[in-house]
Amino acid sequence: MNVNYIFFSNLANPLKMKILISLSERDMSVKDLGEKLKVEQSKLSHALKSLRICSIVTNKRYGKRIVYSLNKETISPILKLIEKHEKKYCKRCLRI
Repeated sequence: MNVNYIFFSNLANPLKMKILISLSERDMSVKDLGEKLKVEQSKLSHALKSLRICSIVTNKRYGKRIVYSLNKETISPILKLIEKHEKKYCKRCLRI
């Protein structure tokens, strides 16, 4: 399978994008994400595993608690670029 396909399929998944948007606001545990997104922890853990394998998110363990964050080197700038594009070019998309 093509690496680009795997990367972009992660970004095309609505739950994974909600996770990324949430993590762009602050680092969070699975419990924090579950409460914010109203999603079962098992679904979040599965989605986070896929994001972690592609290094889209990273994690740190604090005792039993695992806190997830965006890959600040590459993914944070990509999300900012997407937001910039969206504000400039996607206004027409909302009318469809």
